[in-house]
Amino acid sequence: MAKFGWTMTALIVLFVVAASVVPTAAAMTFIVWSPGYLVLIGSLELLFIILYAIPRTSLLSAVLMTALLGGAMASHMRAGSPIFSHTLFSVYSGVLMGVSLWLRQCRPWNIPWSFWASNADGIPNR
Repeated sequence: MAKFGWTMTALIVLFVVAASVVPTAAAMTFIVWSPGYLVLIGSLELLFIILYAIPRTSLLSAVLMTALLGGAMASHMRAGSPIFSHTLFSVYSGVLMGVSLWLRQCRPWNIPWSFWASNADGIPNR
């Protein structure tokens, strides 16, 4: 299951890197955002997805990326974008990130505790 989780993570990383490197100003103006925010949002996406690929920072990054995706969903709702293809795409992405994070753990049934559990030396159990 861990290999499948890492495969899903690699696909998510590739997709987000491609989407954040080549964003279009037309998409930003469609959802009524200034194109000046293009570099900032793309940089945040790249930072969060790089942190997501690192096992020690993956949980923090998943939370931050979910917050960013929530803002994207709110912007699409405000602009009146189609519900299933544009607005809920953030939900689909967040769920895929969570599932891949869950699957790439050695013991997926212990996900809430596996990030904070450590042995006597203070080294996280992985």
